[in-house]
Amino acid sequence: MSELHHLGKPSNQPIDRVDRIDWTGGAITVRLDCAEFTSICPVTGQPDFGQLTIEYVPDRYLVETKSLKLYLWRYRNERAFNESLVETIATDLLAQIEPRWLRVTGEFNPRGGIQVTATAERGR
Repeated sequence: MSELHHLGKPSNQPIDRVDRIDWTGGAITVRLDCAEFTSICPVTGQPDFGQLTIEYVPDRYLVETKSLKLYLWRYRNERAFNESLVETIATDLLAQIEPRWLRVTGEFNPRGGIQVTATAERGR
């Protein structure tokens, strides 16, 4: 089994890399719903709230969910546009868990009457 750095251990700070769990099963689609995603608007400094949905078809690894929570925590104080965050998260997860296919969708709460939904898709 892959080495787990965070599961079952105290966590007091965000992380840059998720832990991986070995996957030897067949083709499945995994969906992870993160209902409390937060970041900071790069212009106003106000918090942005939204829901992040991560879907992927694993090849050799699954993402360990506690480490995913800690990874997403790193964006809580990051100033970035919603669309850029979705792009960055998709790129990071593609490199870290090496799935066959990956989709990250961010549905952000309305600001100024406009809701932003951004989707980044990678793989076959």
